[in-house]
Amino acid sequence: MTTAKTIKRGKVARDIRANQSSNADGAIGELTPGCEIFILTYGQFSLIDAVAALLRKTGPADVILSTWTAGNADLTTCASLLDGAGITSFRMMVDRSFLTRQPGYCRRMVELFGLDCLRTWRAHAKFAVIRNERWTLAIRTSMNLNTNPRLENIEISDDPALCDFLCSVADDLFSEQSPGVFDGELPELLSIPFSDLPKIQAGRASADPLPKMEGRI
Repeated sequence: MTTAKTIKRGKVARDIRANQSSNADGAIGELTPGCEIFILTYGQFSLIDAVAALLRKTGPADVILSTWTAGNADLTTCASLLDGAGITSFRMMVDRSFLTRQPGYCRRMVELFGLDCLRTWRAHAKFAVIRNERWTLAIRTSMNLNTNPRLENIEISDDPALCDFLCSVADDLFSEQSPGVFDGELPELLSIPFSDLPKIQAGRASADPLPKMEGRI
């Protein structure tokens, strides 16, 4: 697998903002059908805070989470959302190093969610899907499940095509890997077609050669 899958969306009005101190509810604000929201934060809330805030706006929904790391409090928040019916179905994907980096948290994750809800892979991708009959929210972010007081970004799109794509990634990983495997590799993603952009070689258009450089750095 050497090529990338691209999802393109038609022109939409994007709401771009920065927020230094608001919680997730205040920073995200109101959702509207077809919304495209980009927020730069100071790390005052985490991915699970954002998911919880969005579920309060969408109502109960199916949730998919991909994260590199998580803390005990964040896992407990996920579990409370499941118990409170805010999450109607749940799948979580975490980097394979989580077992060796945080074995206690990993055991806690299995206790809370069970093996069927979890898969591991070699991934640094952080994203979420929140989906019900009204909303198809695709969240892409630099945030992990836990709070990190550094500049972070989060983008929220009500976009069925992007949701379908991210759900396909999860579907493939969950079908390729049996429950209880904690040394997952890069997934094959067999249901997703991959294709090169035309006239692109090594990340640069072949018709636009590199400029000749003189001197030294």
